[in-house]
Amino acid sequence: MGMCLPCLGGAGDDVVPTPDPETRRRQLAEAAEKRQKETTYRGVKNPEAVERKKKKQEEMNKQEMTTSPSGGGGGLKWQVG
Repeated sequence: MGMCLPCLGGAGDDVVPTPDPETRRRQLAEAAEKRQKETTYRGVKNPEAVERKKKKQEEMNKQEMTTSPSGGGGGLKWQVG
């Protein structure tokens, strides 16, 4: 019985202290972002290329919205005759 007591005495040194709530919150947020990125790009070989293509498409759409005339219908002309 006396053999177990020395083991329990050293157990307190191995315990990792719990980080403060702000540090814990930051760690959880980083982990959540990492998981979300992994699921977003699952099966994509080059995620940077996908991001560039997406941004380019958004810029083209934005440019199209700003340059198109507001009543002309995009430059298409219908001929009836």
